[in-house]
Amino acid sequence: MTPFLELMLVLAIVVAGAKLAGWALGLLGQPTVVGEIAFGLLLGPTALDLLGMPLLTHAAETGETIKLLGELGVVLLMFVAGLETDMPAMRKVGMPALVSAAGGVVLPLAAGTGFGLLVGMPMAEAVFVGTILTATSVSISAQTLLELKKLRTKEGMTILGAAVIDDVLGILILSVVVALFASGGSAVPIWLVALKMVAYFAVGIALAPVVKALLRWFDRLPIAQPLVALALVLVLFYSWAAEYWGGVAAITGAYLVGILIGQTEFKHRLEKATQVFAYGFFVSIFFVDIGLRANLREALGGPLVWVALAIIVIAVLTKVLGSGFGARVMGFSNFEALRVGAGMVSRGEVGLIVAAIGVERGVIPQDLFAIMVLMVVVTTLVTPLFLRATFKFGPPSEEPRDEAREVSAQAAGGS
Repeated sequence: MTPFLELMLVLAIVVAGAKLAGWALGLLGQPTVVGEIAFGLLLGPTALDLLGMPLLTHAAETGETIKLLGELGVVLLMFVAGLETDMPAMRKVGMPALVSAAGGVVLPLAAGTGFGLLVGMPMAEAVFVGTILTATSVSISAQTLLELKKLRTKEGMTILGAAVIDDVLGILILSVVVALFASGGSAVPIWLVALKMVAYFAVGIALAPVVKALLRWFDRLPIAQPLVALALVLVLFYSWAAEYWGGVAAITGAYLVGILIGQTEFKHRLEKATQVFAYGFFVSIFFVDIGLRANLREALGGPLVWVALAIIVIAVLTKVLGSGFGARVMGFSNFEALRVGAGMVSRGEVGLIVAAIGVERGVIPQDLFAIMVLMVVVTTLVTPLFLRATFKFGPPSEEPRDEAREVSAQAAGGS
């Protein structure tokens, strides 16, 4: 086969298999993203090793192209996440969500970094482990709360707000860590890293009126899909500038421009249009590529299995305790605080994005990457179970009102 024919065949297998695996996991009441990752693990070196089969004579080129398409998928995923971030809603949830989010970032970051150093990891690896553990997937908890009819309770709204704030804080931390460690750490002065980041965000936000004016102008042009085309150009430019000029991760730029466009009248049109090709093609490739690159059989076949178990335990406990303590400080009862902490456990797609950036930049090795993928899968699976248990066996929460409404925009994407 020619390289192009081979690529088309593999992409057909990847996209179709990802969707079917996601559907199958959905029937079992699990997040569809777990099915897509599991399918990638099945195709990867953990099981079948598709790219190592003799039939594929251009496996290296095919694998590289799939990786690049997956990276584009994660940029689009973060753009959609930015579009769906409801800034007014974030302001309304107030201090409980902010303090819970802070607790759910500080404790996992400190514990993950401390554990990494304890087992002999270099500083860069240890800090990145902590950074991955700060992530929270708002979509997993939101879906569970909606099923339980607890979305509009005090705990439910706090979880949603804290998870979104958590993502913003996590992306900022990721940007700092990438800037400091991805190119060797000490080679870049901290003051220069900070200056470049501040300058990038200042200029990017200051250009918001220009972005809005450009969208309005393009929307009037008599050409096919002008609004979507310009939005994609802005996503690509902001993402490129974030890494090339700002010294931060490219996804930071995608998320930023998503938030900026999300404050315009074009939000819903672009949200709907972008989701079609993002979730229909590129995002599935990203999740499968995670599995293709993670070799769980090798990573868990030796003494690293104890490291994996320890990281999973740390991942669960630090979110429950960190976010739960934040809620308790803000006046929640013990059981209400436990519910908030349980709802923040899932790392979901956010944890995968951070882990993928770490291995791509050479900050973490492949075996540690595989362990972090396993941690993401386990925390994503146990979160719905934890949440259901806390609401079932604990004292009744304040009954929700207006349950017929759909989950808020910031919680709808990513699964």
